Amino acid sequence: MSADHFTLIHRDTSCGARLGSLKTAHGMIETPIFMPVGTNATVKAMTPEDLLAINAQIILANTYHLYLRPGHKLVKKLGGLHNFMNWQRPMLTDSGGFQVFSLGDLRKISEHGVKFQSHLDGSYHVLTPELAIEIQEDLGADIIMCFDECPPATADYNYVVRSLEMTTRWARRCKDAHTRQDQLLFGIIQGGMHHDLRARSLADICSIGFDGYALGGLSVGETKEQMYGVMEACASMMPKDKPRYIMGIGAPEDLVEAVWHGYDMFDCVMPTRNARNGMLFTSQGRINIKAKIYEEDERPLDPECGCHVCRTYSRAYLRHLYRSGEILASNLNTYHNLYFYLDLMRRIRESILENSFTAFRHSFFEKSVYNQKN
Repeated sequence: MSADHFTLIHRDTSCGARLGSLKTAHGMIETPIFMPVGTNATVKAMTPEDLLAINAQIILANTYHLYLRPGHKLVKKLGGLHNFMNWQRPMLTDSGGFQVFSLGDLRKISEHGVKFQSHLDGSYHVLTPELAIEIQEDLGADIIMCFDECPPATADYNYVVRSLEMTTRWARRCKDAHTRQDQLLFGIIQGGMHHDLRARSLADICSIGFDGYALGGLSVGETKEQMYGVMEACASMMPKDKPRYIMGIGAPEDLVEAVWHGYDMFDCVMPTRNARNGMLFTSQGRINIKAKIYEEDERPLDPECGCHVCRTYSRAYLRHLYRSGEILASNLNTYHNLYFYLDLMRRIRESILENSFTAFRHSFFEKSVYNQKN
């Protein structure tokens, strides 16, 4: 891709919030943006047509899972992820680093890479930076990520130092291995909850040079205060002319706070996973649709929402579907939650363009339904 793939369109004069445009091989992405997670080349309970209907601009798929099943070589043979799953808009694949972190005792980290045991059949595999890039090039996503190590929030300082140093060496290997010019390669900043190590990692990764930069190592057990502290500490040091991605955060209040500090891209399983568990996001706060109080509730889920679920079905019906174990419950709940998230990002973009994001943020938290203490 050319060096001008990211355009900073506007910055809110009252804060760090940015409006941007990211050019990819499969189209433009307006930022700030939330990316629905489609781990196994599918956003659970949603069809690609559903995703188009709610105007999902970009979705995310998972390198680790697709490597194990059905295999990156098969996906490549079938025309890449876009053809495989009938999704012709932009797509991002993560490198598998977070999934390796989550395997715990099933993996062993070395300079070469990570030896891990498949959660599917117990078979052993070795994932290296070079293989992570090969897999992602075969999958064919528009944006791919460097392979990194993701330490837990509780990791001690010396471990985090060693971890970020290896992440930097792996990042250089990833860049050397990357051959496809139609893919953007993002570097990942680590450093745990230690601001000095975040600064060191950021300087090291930026010195290598990537198409975008991501904060990794969040949503790994830290407190909100720690998360927001890392966001704030890194924001002023992030390159201004490249997209800024925070990996894995997804509570609505976290997205608003991250945009305030000047970040552009986000992903999380929260809206889809919560939907399948009956927890729905609305303008009045989170609703547990399982609760008996909705048994006879004829009102729409969220009267302020424009999605077809809220225009068509009652809370009582959504509760009935969930309590009955109907597949339709997962579809309707997920459709609404993702619409809520994408519409939140749309309203955020509008407020930035109007230099009113500070007022938007104040109003958002003043409602206290998504306050920073949730």
